Amino acid sequence: MTKLAPALLLAVAVPSILATRPDASPVDDQRGGFLHVGDFADARGAAASDDLVQQYCVRCHNERRLLGNMSLEDFDAANPVANAPIAEKMIRKLRAGMMPPPGVARPPEEEVTAFVTRLEGDLDAAAARNPNPGSRTFQRLNRAEYAAAIHDLLGIEIDASAYLPNETVSAGFDNIADVQNLSATLLDSYLTAASEVSRLALGDASATPAEATYEVSRYAEQREHVPGTPFGTRGGISVIHNFVADGEYFFRLAFQHESTGNFFGQTAPFDEEVEVSIDGERVALIPLDRWMHRQDPNGVEVVTDRIPVTAGPHRVSAAFIKVTEGPVEDLTSPHEWSLADKKIGYSYGITGVPHLRDLTIGGPYDITGVTPTPAWERVMTCRPTTAAEEPDCARRIIGELGARAFRRPVTGAEVDGLMGLYEQGTVEGGFDIGVRTALQGILASPDFVFRFEEAAPGATAPGGMRPISDIALASRLSFFLWGRLPDEELVDVAGEGGLSDPDILEAQVERMLADPRAEALGTRFAAQWLRLQDLDKVHPDALRYPDFYDQLARDMKRETVTFFNALLREGGTLEDFLTADFSYMNERLARHYGIPGVAGEHFRRVRYTDEARRGILGHGSILTLTSHANRTSPVLRGKWVMEVLLGTPPPPPPPDVPELDETAEASDGRFLTVRERLEQHAANPTCNSCHRFIDPIGIALENYDVTGTWRVRDTGTPVETLGELYDGTPLNGPADLRAALLRRPESLVRTFTENLMAYALGRRIEYYDMPAVRRVATAAGEGDYRLAAFVKEVVRSDPFRMSKADAVVEEPAGPGNDY
Repeated sequence: MTKLAPALLLAVAVPSILATRPDASPVDDQRGGFLHVGDFADARGAAASDDLVQQYCVRCHNERRLLGNMSLEDFDAANPVANAPIAEKMIRKLRAGMMPPPGVARPPEEEVTAFVTRLEGDLDAAAARNPNPGSRTFQRLNRAEYAAAIHDLLGIEIDASAYLPNETVSAGFDNIADVQNLSATLLDSYLTAASEVSRLALGDASATPAEATYEVSRYAEQREHVPGTPFGTRGGISVIHNFVADGEYFFRLAFQHESTGNFFGQTAPFDEEVEVSIDGERVALIPLDRWMHRQDPNGVEVVTDRIPVTAGPHRVSAAFIKVTEGPVEDLTSPHEWSLADKKIGYSYGITGVPHLRDLTIGGPYDITGVTPTPAWERVMTCRPTTAAEEPDCARRIIGELGARAFRRPVTGAEVDGLMGLYEQGTVEGGFDIGVRTALQGILASPDFVFRFEEAAPGATAPGGMRPISDIALASRLSFFLWGRLPDEELVDVAGEGGLSDPDILEAQVERMLADPRAEALGTRFAAQWLRLQDLDKVHPDALRYPDFYDQLARDMKRETVTFFNALLREGGTLEDFLTADFSYMNERLARHYGIPGVAGEHFRRVRYTDEARRGILGHGSILTLTSHANRTSPVLRGKWVMEVLLGTPPPPPPPDVPELDETAEASDGRFLTVRERLEQHAANPTCNSCHRFIDPIGIALENYDVTGTWRVRDTGTPVETLGELYDGTPLNGPADLRAALLRRPESLVRTFTENLMAYALGRRIEYYDMPAVRRVATAAGEGDYRLAAFVKEVVRSDPFRMSKADAVVEEPAGPGNDY
């Protein structure tokens, strides 16, 4: 397709199609299963548009009824720019085929297409004359970005949640600037983190003993080998722990017990031993008393003797010695836990094997010094041999650290200020302590914690826009694609002004997408867009779904993230995201799906044997996170599709509506299926107005149970997936649902673009951003909607590269503007 401005494309490309094919509809012309956005031109005038609004829309959206909290009585279809927020809402609903609603007279499809295309053309033309790239408040490093930045800077892994509070999520993401509020507590958290991280990196010979506890998931299966633990062990935990000094440390192991307080001796057929190892070398072997009781002096805990360990990061593992290769009876694994006290076997019996609850590392005691750590080697890029050489060496180290941490060259004045901290540290403990004190100042600096974006000096663009500086663009690009600090090459190119050259910018994007660090687009962007974090909230009932446990849930997440990154890396398209006949899995996940011939823990590409599981809608992660613990939820699944894929979330339920389970009653000697419960629940007229949109989508996925395995019966009754989408499209299973979604490509493409742009910009997408969203979507269409094409077009877009000339803090989007 020739690259044309969107308005021109809409105006001239399609009238001939409609003229020669008067019966054409948006579902007639499919290219590889995906319609191209903007393929139908505006064939109606303003008068016809006003008539359509008055005839089909105002009867619900008027001052009296105010359905959707919106009145269209005064909406001027001839001038949609005058009420752009309302116009964009109309475009969203009409493109998704959701309006007029089911059961109400609908205009011919070609009239709707012509009307909405005309609205888009007018809004896009107005935006071209007066562009608005938007702006944002300051942006700070969130937990994930902070941990990644520390790793880039110092080479150590940290748990940022140990220092920083939970992030506020907005628009589905944790990096949205206008909800990153500041408080004295938050600032104190960053200061505490700077102090502790600098000591973890460079060591602290004056450290006082402290404890760090690592918990084992309450839903972890502990009969299998845990990655990181020595071979020949089962269960347990393996972590990287940063030891702050050379000294002695103890390791305390706490175990689960059944509800009466006994450990596991009543049912265990053999004794057990647990091994503690550091970097794969055994440092303790602890025999377990099968008759330990929580009323014993030490309860169900064991503590090692103090063990000498050198400073720096070490892998610490605690695991049970595997004493048999055969099956081990474990009546509660996977098991149900008491959330109050983590009792094992609380509901379903006594465990046959012990389960580790947590590992605590305490120390240091009897400190003997600080062995240079990998982080110390990375920081100390020079070593003075005399006292006279120390200031110059320190200045060099501080300059290099500051430039990497601040993502830009540092000024002489900034180095001077940090040298003041260095000098204070030298008084306390010499050169090393001085450098550590300066490092603490760098990590506590606003230039590290916050991402400030300055406009390019003296540069202006049409419509009052100003390009952001190349240095700011480098950081924006790096945190978008990698979720971490820009590398040396990117900073150097930015420092030379190269990112202002479109060809150089595109070359850098290509380089960065080819880098393994671009996997952050899957682990950060895709995981949040698809709501994979919600999988941690669903714990399927252990009696009904005994094969589901924590490791399987992690595999499900990894499948989805790996699948997205593979499509991005290998030129996959947004259509492939919905229809691919392959995914990535290991033996455990393949066995769960019923796919033979996959062995081992490593993930590899596997072709589905069942067409029903194609694409993202067949992933166990999505199907489980949209279920309840004891039953599937067509409502949650339908809502997920509407919100995540179509960008049209249903309104919240009205108050005093009974839960679905409250409407489930035995009928004719059997229990109602989920579909029957839902139909009974939706019979309430108050509920039906939303459920008629949501339910058919979720019901189409009812062949998948709570954990995503295929089923043909529900409570003994054959699963029934027959339904009708809100636009009248018949549905009978996941294949029909995929096909129906692909007939509405504008919604899919633009929703993906909106989410990608929101994540890239660090702010919510507002109504005035939608012309840019449409431009990105149209341009990505010329690249066959490859995922990489979307990424590149977002980087090229004005909102990504520009800011307002007189940028002001945007007010948070209200209900009328929240897209």
